[in-house]
Amino acid sequence: MEYLKTAKSQSERADDDAQVRATVETTLREIETRGDAAVRELAEKFDNYTPESFRLSQSDIDALMAELSEQELHDIKFAQEQVRNFAQAQRDTMLDLEVEPLPGVILGHKTIPVQSVGCYVPGGKFPMVASAHMSVATASVAGVPRIVACTPPFKGKPNPAVIAAMHLGGAHEIYVLGGIQAVGAMALGTETIDPVHMLVGPGNAFVAEAKRQLFGRVGIDLFAGPTETLVIADETVDAEICATDLLGQAEHGYNSPAVLLTTSRKLAEATLAEIDRLLAILPTADTASASWRDYGEVIVCDDHDEMLKLADDIASEHVQVMTDRDDWYLENMTCYGALFLGPRTNVANGDKVIGTNHTLPTKKAGRYTGGLWVGKFLKTHSYQKILTDEAAAMIGAYGSRLCMLEGFVGHAEQCNLRVRRYGGRNVPYGEAAE
Repeated sequence: MEYLKTAKSQSERADDDAQVRATVETTLREIETRGDAAVRELAEKFDNYTPESFRLSQSDIDALMAELSEQELHDIKFAQEQVRNFAQAQRDTMLDLEVEPLPGVILGHKTIPVQSVGCYVPGGKFPMVASAHMSVATASVAGVPRIVACTPPFKGKPNPAVIAAMHLGGAHEIYVLGGIQAVGAMALGTETIDPVHMLVGPGNAFVAEAKRQLFGRVGIDLFAGPTETLVIADETVDAEICATDLLGQAEHGYNSPAVLLTTSRKLAEATLAEIDRLLAILPTADTASASWRDYGEVIVCDDHDEMLKLADDIASEHVQVMTDRDDWYLENMTCYGALFLGPRTNVANGDKVIGTNHTLPTKKAGRYTGGLWVGKFLKTHSYQKILTDEAAAMIGAYGSRLCMLEGFVGHAEQCNLRVRRYGGRNVPYGEAAE
């Protein structure tokens, strides 16, 4: 293995996380204590936006959607249809269950939607239209009865495309609010915003930290960091496609890791040169070049086995595979956010239109969780039912003995009572059933 380009070390990457944590903690306390007044002050401070009401009326929504062309609306609807179709296919695999493992004993589970969800859609630097599909439309497919959507103003006003995507996706309440004040208001509630049960959606470091601090009071989709991309390539593809796909994600922010793993030193060197060429003409080069300078890596591996091992260790959010054995990676990779297989596929299509969800695990979280999907909005609740006296006495006797084994006498009496009542057996109080 040889590094032709390295990124900052972990110690060099250390930023002002402590300052972010302290700022978020103080801000959430203000929102919880002062409600709408705190939210309004924060919106004025960070977004210079304080309308009479942050919530959009139907007439506001209609007026904003009227600013879009027919083609723009068609494209939004097309993308949402793909997201909805895939989410519905996933939902159809999640079935309620009821079994009778023993005569007279019924066990089952029901799948119930989360009752209210707050969807955050970023929009400060780029209006993230697609994020509305991924959160709002997917929650709608899950059957969430109350979907709240928040997005910051874009250049001083609500972004028409984002608002259209929220509305068409099925949002019941739409607020033009950004940052900590948005997720804080949705989670904690204010005089005018009822609190939700769950928060979803990406955001900047302050939004991510706010979700982390609110986790427990509400559910969240996942802990999200900066966008990450990993390209796994061999000599079957060229430098232009590798460089384009790396920079396509590096433009997300100044700290978005972009890594190339390859078995071809020739491809690695050509990709480095091609990245330099593209950065000279890319309109978003200011951002992309910062990410590439500080977080870009090019690693030449000895073989595919080494690339696989390293890829699983990196556990990148997006993993694009362009090799002579793409399906081998699909079969063998275990730690990632989402896979994009073959040169015809790319992360941008996954982000915007193809149908899979783009809210994915970062910072190695792909080792233990997948991304946002319809199942995240659903809760699986078990239930039990004993139908016969015989079953009640039999299960009760086992339960009695096992409870006494652990020293839980009160637990055992719950079981003993059923043994006495439904089994007609005289179990002395506080003793294990025979």
